[in-house]
Amino acid sequence: MKKLLLCFTLAFMFQSYAQEKKAFSTPYGNNPSAGNFVKVNGIDMYYEVYGTGTPLVLVHGNGGNIASMSNQIEYFKTKYRVIVADSRAQGRSGDDKGRLTYEQITDDWSAMLQSLKVDSAYFIGWSDGGIVSLLMGIRHPEKVKMMAVMGANLQPDSSAVYPWAVRWVKETDRFMDSMIAKKDTAYNYPLIKKYFDLLGNQPHISLAEVRSIQAPTLVLAGDKDVILEQHTLQIYQNLPKAWLCIFPGGTHMMPETDPELFNITVEKFFSKPYHRPTKALGIKAGLVTRTILFRDPGINLPDQPGAPRKRFTPSRSLPPKPTPSPCFRVYFRIARKLITLKYGSLNDL
Repeated sequence: MKKLLLCFTLAFMFQSYAQEKKAFSTPYGNNPSAGNFVKVNGIDMYYEVYGTGTPLVLVHGNGGNIASMSNQIEYFKTKYRVIVADSRAQGRSGDDKGRLTYEQITDDWSAMLQSLKVDSAYFIGWSDGGIVSLLMGIRHPEKVKMMAVMGANLQPDSSAVYPWAVRWVKETDRFMDSMIAKKDTAYNYPLIKKYFDLLGNQPHISLAEVRSIQAPTLVLAGDKDVILEQHTLQIYQNLPKAWLCIFPGGTHMMPETDPELFNITVEKFFSKPYHRPTKALGIKAGLVTRTILFRDPGINLPDQPGAPRKRFTPSRSLPPKPTPSPCFRVYFRIARKLITLKYGSLNDL
């Protein structure tokens, strides 16, 4: 229990930091001049559109909403037609009584784009949004020109996510079961439990499915992400057309904590047709096989275009860096309540 409370305490500290984020003059996520609802797959899905030009879709993370992507909307709306929405059961979008799944959320986004007559677009997905973007490339490949996925995972267990985070999700899920059993109505625990079902029991994307993705993909993560470095590398290695970006000193929260670096990195990837250096160019550029922005390991490529590339395997397992970075405020509020119930106040810890 003490370990759980420590995780919650750290989460509360992250909330305080996140609340100091930049304010924008445009009320992203609640903007009548840019927003609308569309009926998709039995729910009303809320979306907003900014700018003109080539469509760019922004997909938020678990328990988030349009406002979660404010830094990206503000930056990209002068360069693209930015389409951003609240995923099913989140923000202002509706829900049904069924289980919340990444596949359903992906199909909702595809249907929403179809209603807007968008045949294909660039995608930026953060956390759960990264999972949805990968699934879009698998389930609706015609919709994806290029994509950037930040902090995505293929499995929900410790093969992909740091063990402390796996334990935190399971323990918090049990806590919500107890609140539901007590009929506590301080928060919408049944809905939050749906979010934790996504975190704790999904996704299940095979490497064969990843290898089927044809859209050029920028795989991003922090070197202190909640996702294991090995797993991020595995996603990159199995994508036919991919670049890898590991942000030095970055966490799962890079789109919010360092939006300038994140946005510029993604813009660079989108701004030119996908390419990979030749073997000679890779050596000349001094590329390394470890952490570097835009790591594009041309030195591992065979000379013949189109030939399968060699897989890079780390020479040793990477040590865990147990720096938690939970994303969404509702979890922080639950944390505060847990600590108050146990200790009376944060000052008693």
